[in-house]
Amino acid sequence: MHDKGDFLNLSGAAHQEFALQRAINHEGDFLNLLKHANYPLKVEVPPETVRHGADVEIAHSTTVVAVLYRDGVMIAGDRRATAGTSVIYDRAEKVLQIDRHSALAISGSPAIAYEIARILEHSFQYFRRSQLQELSLEGKLRMLSRLIRENLSMALQGIGGVIPIFALYDLNASDDPNGGKIFFYDALGAHFENVDFATTGSGSIWIRGVLRYLSRFGETALHEMDQRQAAITILRLLDIASEYDAATSGYNAKVKIFPTVKTVTRIGVNTVSDDDLAAWYAEAQPNAEE
Repeated sequence: MHDKGDFLNLSGAAHQEFALQRAINHEGDFLNLLKHANYPLKVEVPPETVRHGADVEIAHSTTVVAVLYRDGVMIAGDRRATAGTSVIYDRAEKVLQIDRHSALAISGSPAIAYEIARILEHSFQYFRRSQLQELSLEGKLRMLSRLIRENLSMALQGIGGVIPIFALYDLNASDDPNGGKIFFYDALGAHFENVDFATTGSGSIWIRGVLRYLSRFGETALHEMDQRQAAITILRLLDIASEYDAATSGYNAKVKIFPTVKTVTRIGVNTVSDDDLAAWYAEAQPNAEE
């Protein structure tokens, strides 16, 4: 058996054999492979930072929402990132495609969330290429749970918490014509499936009740909406959140910055274009001033 140092001295067929043997040994588990290579899965914060109460300004991102609609899941997020009371960026991407049929919406620390998303994406790819099959739905959920648990120490210190929404389309959901699924996580990595919607972030408290009302008493149930109806609903909800939560941005008319909106359907993950969002926003806010 080769040790880790031998990897640098291999080439050609020997290199491929070594890589294949390593993949087999880890049974497609990318996290175990990273740990075996001594890759740090979490950021270590010096004890003095917490003990002496150092003033560390960490960027945070805010309101994200997902709804189950007729074709699958629509998942969206505003674009604002804040540090304390300061707006540091208004073009943050909070909805990230993980693989062909899944997307992750992030609230909390973007630095940690982007790293979690990157490792999650590579974990799915590694399993697919080493095991010659897709990771199961339950396997994907548990992989994200492990990554969130690895970040627990940062979350407890209040400087690196991440509370994501995970949207997937299950091609094997034979018991449901709509294979769209929405899961949200707590800081310990436990996941929960939501039937119709999920929202998290600082602005979520202002729109969760509206979503519940629309789900139960709306003229058109959320899961029966088409793409246009679902997008208009989400744009309105994010606009409401931005009115009451300073850390959430709605549509910025001056520079034409829209929320990020993606769909997760049987054909894959798709980003809704700015042209479509502009037309739907005009319909959603007919009295809005440019």
